[in-house]
Amino acid sequence: MLSITALFALVSCAASGPAATTSAPDSSRTTSATAVGSATKGKGKAAPAEDLSKYRPKFTPPPAPKALGAKAYVAPANHVNVQIDQRLRDQAYTNQNVKYTSGWRILAYVGLERDQAMAIRRSVISRYPDETDYVTFKQPIYRLFIGDYTTRLDAERAMLRIRPLAPKAELQPTQVLINKTRF
Repeated sequence: MLSITALFALVSCAASGPAATTSAPDSSRTTSATAVGSATKGKGKAAPAEDLSKYRPKFTPPPAPKALGAKAYVAPANHVNVQIDQRLRDQAYTNQNVKYTSGWRILAYVGLERDQAMAIRRSVISRYPDETDYVTFKQPIYRLFIGDYTTRLDAERAMLRIRPLAPKAELQPTQVLINKTRF
């Protein structure tokens, strides 16, 4: 019983003690010169043992920017435009021969059953007749690819449309045809 009373007395003393303050430290105490050392100045900071300012880098300010004057008018030269036009025509002619680019196709079916691949193909084409389909066979696996998409975003959108018809559809990066109407 005595120990419980003593415990309550300690708790009440601790609770009624002075609260911690954030004011300046107690200046009524004096410190001895031997405790602080002989290197202290009046501010309480220790002075460096040697002068290190000679080792510090010295920087010079950058020069002030020069004022920009009026810009002189330069007349366009026609010979440069003619050269650029010729290069653009050459590049356009070269690009006409490009038939493939890197893109995405939807892999709608992978499996051993040809009939199942053809059933998925028929359901996709009946609902989306503009989509191109590719059925490949590498023994013993049939693969059904749908579409030619140059961006993944377009392929993802089309896959969301096709997903009800082919629940296990996934995207495959591959070479795709461009400008199908030209061929």
